[in-house]
Amino acid sequence: MRDWFLDLQPRERLMVSLAAIFIVFAVLYLGVWQPVNKGKKNLTASINTQQRVLSLLQEAKGRITQPGAGMTRNVDPNQSLVVLVDTTLRNHSLYQSLKRSQPSGANGIRVEFENVAFDQLIGWLGELGMNYDLQVQSGSFSSPSNTAPGRVNSTLTLERSL
Repeated sequence: MRDWFLDLQPRERLMVSLAAIFIVFAVLYLGVWQPVNKGKKNLTASINTQQRVLSLLQEAKGRITQPGAGMTRNVDPNQSLVVLVDTTLRNHSLYQSLKRSQPSGANGIRVEFENVAFDQLIGWLGELGMNYDLQVQSGSFSSPSNTAPGRVNSTLTLERSL
């Protein structure tokens, strides 16, 4: 091959040398640099995606582990239902609508409301069910006279399932 190259005219040797250099650079660029660069871009995009997912998961974890985020609390089975109902009614700003509450059996309580906001009452019942294992056993609702829409009179019997 060397003899063939040396037998070429000086101009032809220059052209063959330039073509060989071009081919070497083309092979290095297409065979080495471009795949490495493409892999780097893919890894960078993958890292960015994983970081976004991680931040979303950390945010969700923060919401889940916050107190009162729908997780069941440890409830003392001996806690008085009267105290429990009184405390949660105050937390939901429903205490002013409470007409009467009285124990009903060993694990129950009967509560009567007058002119209470229905949405707030349902929110309170949801909290009692999720956090304190109190379920509505019976209930009645009626519309009070001459009041704003969304307000009701209600009598509910709640029981704790143990």
